[in-house]
Amino acid sequence: MSQTEKDSLIAQTVKNYGGKLLSFIRPKVNNTEDAEDILQEVWYQFTNLTNISEILNVGAWLYQVSRNKITDSYRKKKTENLEDFVYEDEDGSFSVKDILLLDDSENPELLAFREEVWKELFAALEELPEKQRSAFVENEIEGKKLQEIADAQGENIKTIISRKNYAVKHLRKRMNGLYLDLKS
Repeated sequence: MSQTEKDSLIAQTVKNYGGKLLSFIRPKVNNTEDAEDILQEVWYQFTNLTNISEILNVGAWLYQVSRNKITDSYRKKKTENLEDFVYEDEDGSFSVKDILLLDDSENPELLAFREEVWKELFAALEELPEKQRSAFVENEIEGKKLQEIADAQGENIKTIISRKNYAVKHLRKRMNGLYLDLKS
């Protein structure tokens, strides 16, 4: 198969399967950006095949690779961030970070809510082991990069990521409880 024929086959395949694959991937991941990233990885793998003309069922191959890439994305340990604390109410959605850090209004109800959230956040942080608390505070509140924290503590980056993820899971559980209490 010549390069021109290969390019034509790739272009036709992208045209035929692009939208379908994105629709297949999107419900299985957190957001559209992740779905697009996975789709890009699928296309990258497809275009780098040396035996592209030997694939008997291109559609089945693409869907299988997509499933594998989705599984890979679940397996990757991703650092969770304060932005992940998003809640929806009847008016839409808001995030804890928006309330704690960004909104500077003088609304007394919002100020009281913000004070309660900070109080609960710091109480939940105090429940954490020191190393988990430190990883979270240094990254999320002080704005240090995870690699900086690892270097300063003489730890492996994966250890710091793991500590922060444990902290985030604990905080998410506690803050979700606060949200449910406030909502009722």
